Amino acid sequence: MDFVEKVRVRLNHWLAHNESHRAEYEKLAAELDGAGKTASARQIREMAVLSERSDECLRRALDALAE
Repeated sequence: MDFVEKVRVRLNHWLAHNESHRAEYEKLAAELDGAGKTASARQIREMAVLSERSDECLRRALDALAE
């Protein structure tokens, strides 16, 4: 496997890994809301948004490998 293919595999892995974390963040935020900790829940949701933004960078990097 050449270097570019290794990078492609790594980027895809990171995307999948981040997706599972985002699901955990959303679950935790809902639990925090239920416990009346809305400020904490809001911060966790913001982290989920930032994670999605980082995924956009990873996707663009993945797309750029094909150029």
